[in-house]
Amino acid sequence: MADLFLALIHYPVVNRNGQVVTSAITSLDIHDLARSARTYGVRAFFIVHPIPEQREFAKSVIDHWRFDFGRAFDSRRREALELVRIVATLDDACAAAQETAGVRPLIVHTSARTERGESFASMRARLETPGAPPALLMLGTGFGMTPEMAARADILLEAIAGPTDYNHLSVRAAGAIILDRLRGR
Repeated sequence: MADLFLALIHYPVVNRNGQVVTSAITSLDIHDLARSARTYGVRAFFIVHPIPEQREFAKSVIDHWRFDFGRAFDSRRREALELVRIVATLDDACAAAQETAGVRPLIVHTSARTERGESFASMRARLETPGAPPALLMLGTGFGMTPEMAARADILLEAIAGPTDYNHLSVRAAGAIILDRLRGR
């Protein structure tokens, strides 16, 4: 099975008005996505943010659970947070994933707005193919990644769809669903 990496993108993303912005890191995203990543065998979970102060905030959240009170309080959370890597750019995440896997990962764009994309079943089969290259799943914050981020991807993954036309999941919920569809039993 191919290595799988996760990247939570905070820039460039859009706000509700379609303007390009940088979103803030939240501790909930760090914790929940790290736990999902650990559950589904993700090799590394990258938090991608260009602002040093935001990266420092993420580091402080993680360090609390790795070294401080949290270490003794919940060792399982610490185990999940060991997967987190804090980087400034998608290029940094790709380089780190390539160093880990030994080959450049396919960049996979996820979005609630993708009308046509590779199906989850096809992507899963791709990952299960012997000798397949690793994949790095990009998850967008705010109101999604910019079109330029989609253009950087090798693969556009289909959107998650329920039985209604409402589609506004949190990035944590979407990440968990995507990982389950690609790696769940």
